[in-house]
Amino acid sequence: MATSGSLEAWYLNSCRKHEVEPNSAVLSWFTQAKVQSSQNEKRSITISLDQLKDADILPLKDVLMSSDSSHIHAVDLFLEFHSDLGTESVVDLMNGLNAKLRVVDLQDLSLGKEFLRDLCQGSLACQVFNLRSIHIQKLDMVGNFLRLHTLNLDFCTSLGSLRRDCFSCMPNLTRLSMCETRISNLLTTTGALSRLPCLLELRFQSCLCCKETGSCPGLEGQQKLQTETQEKDETLVSEGKKASRNVSITLKNFVTHHPSPICFEKHYREYIISSLPGLEVLDNFPIRMTERELAKMTSAKYYEYLPYMRRHKESVVSVLNKREMGTSGVHFQKPFKPKQLYPHRNGQNFFLRSLCAAKLGSSTWPLLHPLSNFNHTCKAENKKLRPRQFEYHPSNPSLMVFGTLDGEVVVTNHENGKMVGYIPCIGAMSSVLGLCWLNKSPSKLVAGSDKGSLKLLDINNMSPEVADSCCSSSGATFEDFEQLTSLHVNSTDDQLLASGYSKGVALYDVGSGKRLELFSNLHREPINVAKFAHHSPYMFATSSFDHDVKMWDLRQSLRKPCYTASSSRGNVMACFSPDDHYLLVSAVDNEVKQLLAADGRLHTSFEIASTGSPHNYTRSYYMNGRDYIISGSCDEDMIRICCAQTGKRLRDVYLEDESGNSIFVQSLRGDPFRHFNMSILATATRPSFKWEIIKVNLLASSDSSEEHCYGQCLQPSCCLGG
Repeated sequence: MATSGSLEAWYLNSCRKHEVEPNSAVLSWFTQAKVQSSQNEKRSITISLDQLKDADILPLKDVLMSSDSSHIHAVDLFLEFHSDLGTESVVDLMNGLNAKLRVVDLQDLSLGKEFLRDLCQGSLACQVFNLRSIHIQKLDMVGNFLRLHTLNLDFCTSLGSLRRDCFSCMPNLTRLSMCETRISNLLTTTGALSRLPCLLELRFQSCLCCKETGSCPGLEGQQKLQTETQEKDETLVSEGKKASRNVSITLKNFVTHHPSPICFEKHYREYIISSLPGLEVLDNFPIRMTERELAKMTSAKYYEYLPYMRRHKESVVSVLNKREMGTSGVHFQKPFKPKQLYPHRNGQNFFLRSLCAAKLGSSTWPLLHPLSNFNHTCKAENKKLRPRQFEYHPSNPSLMVFGTLDGEVVVTNHENGKMVGYIPCIGAMSSVLGLCWLNKSPSKLVAGSDKGSLKLLDINNMSPEVADSCCSSSGATFEDFEQLTSLHVNSTDDQLLASGYSKGVALYDVGSGKRLELFSNLHREPINVAKFAHHSPYMFATSSFDHDVKMWDLRQSLRKPCYTASSSRGNVMACFSPDDHYLLVSAVDNEVKQLLAADGRLHTSFEIASTGSPHNYTRSYYMNGRDYIISGSCDEDMIRICCAQTGKRLRDVYLEDESGNSIFVQSLRGDPFRHFNMSILATATRPSFKWEIIKVNLLASSDSSEEHCYGQCLQPSCCLGG
């Protein structure tokens, strides 16, 4: 047997034992370790998986796991190109060397999904982990990585999001790099990163000369020169403006490469710096004290840390105690003034808002779950209900109606998932694009299809189960309106407005179903949505793809609108605030603004980044009365929540299925009875996903959510209706 000092001899003996031909590469690794020992250096072995075969694993493990190899302090494992090793051999080797692993560098794009899943959910004792794979869509490292201080996920080109607890297993992580991934959601990504208490260096884009995440060495001389120039500057400029100018000049001259999409979010750098106060380097650019202060100011200008201008997180128990004691103790961003947005510090509304702020502050990832599947009520086999449009009931908090792609109308109790009523179809087989509850008759609603069929329905006359075949319903019928995209009933329930793929709108009598008027050529392009005001039965707004939104009054001639407001792109929809004080307008590709309903003047412009797609149809609605707006687009997998008064971004809700694939927004509504609750009609480009209504609760944690299965999908036009 070989002596304990000869790793080569021990390896050769092990090869003879296992009847394996010695690998010259392995012998060279042991020779290098001997050289380190002769130079009084700590021994380490660098293993290249590219140079190994399955037969080499057992003798190599025998040597490295033996007591004779105790003086080998570290093992570095590399896979740079392609390996003939089976995944079982790689896992076996890594498990055997786990205690001695220092660096694990896996750059092979061919690594399988199962291998990566086992790796991320297992235990890895390495200090540095570099991984490049096309199979990772969502980072979900839930294993044991207690020694890990550096994680590099550059060029994981399928990685699109971070799970809320993906970093909880690596409390000592100080360096993280995610260049050229698909990560794009600024708010949720920062929420995940905030759970890393030791994070010092972060990178979503890199300096060309830097392989690591630290500060670029070339910046030191540049910043020194800039400091000397600043000292010589005798111009009378305030310190704040001078600091801001210097930071901007340096950043502008600092060229980055391989950016992830998150880098193109507005105020990306400022938001991350203000949200991660312990961070020292971002994108190889050091964070100075001056920049940190400026970042806080910028972030406060464009983002809401908590709802209703609350400045500090507070527990629900604390808010309830203060309510009982009759005190508020709530911190606002600025000293209280009588003209503030939410000036009343006492009363039910104030404490309700405080409770909302406390709950939302403790749940970065909201609770998302789809409406219950109604397949169990179907008599026909494999009957699936595929929602296309939906509306909350205006007075019953538990009811919701949705129309399907097959022309069905379903009323459901969305709280318990039970079906209340079902109409097989409202006319010829077609999609339901228009739904509207009556205000004074809570059991009645109007439904309209894209083929032009319009019917007045009563849930008291609906079947409580899904029927087998398409049959005529017993509701009152209106005259057809071809190519319908939207309908709306006025506040007194006597008139109905219909719009569609035409330049005019039709006015109907709700009681008789008779068409009263057909107003032609109100716009130069089709009118996608027409809406009555909530409190006036005569006022209504039309939004058209001709870029214009127009306000009309039925008491006057419709030859001329009350006013016209224009967007830079085609308008998808418009809706009134619950008190009719504002008009919320959504144009193609995230152009969202709030107008004063009285005269059309701009009140708030929501600075949402455009994608450049002419088919990214955007829809926006109010939530929490008129306090907040929710906005989503059919080419994007997120909902943006903004303060309606200031335009500041509060939260983003990222949408994906159980496999981590993105799903996209077709329509959405704020829950009229529950603060910070909404529902979203979502679909995906994959045929395995069906259209689904997903409920979102921003005040509840997604820790209690369950996995859901999804079915089939059909994809009609995304631009029609609201």
